[in-house]
Amino acid sequence: MNLPNVQVLQKTVNREEILQKAREVGELAEAHALQADVDAKLPDIVIEKIKEAGFHKLLRPKTYGGQDLDYYTFGDIIRTVANYSVPAAWITYFAIIHETWPAYLPKKGRDELYNSGSLMADVFAPVGKVTDDEDGEGYRISGTWNFCSGVFWCDWIALGAIHKMRDGSEPELSLFIVHKKDTEIIENWDTIGLRGTGSNAVKVEDVYVPAHYVFPLSRVVKGATSPDGSYEDDYQIFNVPYLAFFLSGFSQIAIGGLERLVSDYKEKTKSRVRIYNNNTNEKDAGSAQRTLGEITTQLNSLKAIGQQYMDKLHHYQDHSIRVLEEEEREQLFAIRGHVAKTAAETATRIIITLGGNSLYRGQHTERFVRDLLAVAAHPTHLYEDAMVGYGKSILGLDGHPMW
Repeated sequence: MNLPNVQVLQKTVNREEILQKAREVGELAEAHALQADVDAKLPDIVIEKIKEAGFHKLLRPKTYGGQDLDYYTFGDIIRTVANYSVPAAWITYFAIIHETWPAYLPKKGRDELYNSGSLMADVFAPVGKVTDDEDGEGYRISGTWNFCSGVFWCDWIALGAIHKMRDGSEPELSLFIVHKKDTEIIENWDTIGLRGTGSNAVKVEDVYVPAHYVFPLSRVVKGATSPDGSYEDDYQIFNVPYLAFFLSGFSQIAIGGLERLVSDYKEKTKSRVRIYNNNTNEKDAGSAQRTLGEITTQLNSLKAIGQQYMDKLHHYQDHSIRVLEEEEREQLFAIRGHVAKTAAETATRIIITLGGNSLYRGQHTERFVRDLLAVAAHPTHLYEDAMVGYGKSILGLDGHPMW
């Protein structure tokens, strides 16, 4: 995979080492891709490789083992893994970003979570029911949440619910963090794509959550940082709009998967013989040449807009911008929606153009197409929602209420 030229803002000192580890994760995941599709989860050996690489620690505060990681390298980690396995890129991405929300907990909570050595999962969907516990401090949560990616390998799970907090004036969206031992995993992950992510459902019944295990998402979106003071003034995630960062990797997953498909199309076209068309070589056909030119241009345009997104994150960080104007916020949503939709449509064109031989599971083309279709279905970048929200904001109206 040819990665883009790194910008002047690039400051990750161990970039090449990190990207080599990403390639190793991707290669291992691809070697087990067919079985992961059958099992509806990646094999444990791939998860151990992700942990061994230390990806989950990269964007922690430095106090807890994190480092300076520029957003270009962050995106390239995800893209690199996606070149081999979209589900492994999904889990790698989540392993990194899920270790940022503990930074917004009180010190007791962040110490306990960071020092546990366990991976973390979350579901933002506010479907839980929360009540104040009678101890006057904690809360109790119940509910069932679908789409808990990586739940098999995570000990800590943050679950969304809207509730009026003890120190709040109105109901707000927060994530209530529970230990997996207090949950029931419902194995219902049987989908068209992203099967290796093992994104099963989680059910909890009246589980106690102490106050220091509540991530105040609504407050963070409005610019809050650590509730007991910023213990690291230069912590990069405290200096960007949280959701803009948190959602930035989805586009990189889509781009990385499409990159692989375009490469596969090129190689298969070189050797393809059209037996029903007088045994002609496909590489000599103008239609194949045109298709390759068009899909390569589409890929390059997605790379450019994906890099523009990362440019913005660096701008926000450099200027400590934590809350965006409505049109800027919705523009990012539109970028994510455009990338996801275009990648899925281009992937579909590739498999249709390659013909019947591309349908065999052992050749991987069909798997990447299915995975990119599943990526495009995620609510944080649904195309119709994104474009409506962006269009409304351009006209001076409020955009999407969440993304």
